[in-house]
Amino acid sequence: MAIINAKDLLVSATRKSYAVGAFNITNLIQLEGVVEAHIETKAPLIIQTSVTPVKFLGLKVISSIYRTIAEEAPIPICLHLDHCRDVDFCKQCADAGWTNIMIDASRESFKENIKQTREVVEYAHSINGVSVEGELGTVSGVEDQIRVSEDESQLCDPEQALQFVKETGVDLLAPAIGTAHGVYKTKKPKVDFERFAKIAQLLNGSGVKTPLVVHGGTGLPEDYVKKLIELGGSK
Repeated sequence: MAIINAKDLLVSATRKSYAVGAFNITNLIQLEGVVEAHIETKAPLIIQTSVTPVKFLGLKVISSIYRTIAEEAPIPICLHLDHCRDVDFCKQCADAGWTNIMIDASRESFKENIKQTREVVEYAHSINGVSVEGELGTVSGVEDQIRVSEDESQLCDPEQALQFVKETGVDLLAPAIGTAHGVYKTKKPKVDFERFAKIAQLLNGSGVKTPLVVHGGTGLPEDYVKKLIELGGSK
């Protein structure tokens, strides 16, 4: 049906108060599985690829298979590069055919995060149909073999979020609100819904401009997911 970027998917999702599932795949069988599940449920899809599987499988292999499947599928599908900390590799994936790039400079200083994110945004936006996701604050847990302890994690400052979006031109924002990568060890993780609501109001209160992304969704209780969607989460 459509090769699509994440911003186009998520602006619509935010306006209509639903979220688009984003699933990390580590091999091509998983890729086919999530596509089949979404076709069955007639739901749009974001296929997520972290850096290690991309380097193992190859940029051209993943991009070619994605485009072949997406062009024939009856649903819109986005190919997303997840948590990439290498600006040059972000650019390589944008060139190779990814439709959404996440530059994750969240562990850098605020100034450096803005600098790296803006560089990726400017490059990706020079290629038709590529959107960019940035992260502010740090999400604890393990993602693509990168471990962030709870002591190292830092929640997103709402006012900084507004400044970050303005200075980078980023299309999507993943604010740290207390969720964690990996499987939760508690049934009631501490998620700062009030913080998330304030960020959503600052960024999208007068109209959806920068859809919000929630990381650490694996194992998050269903009522938490529903509440985050109600507050403006769309991925």
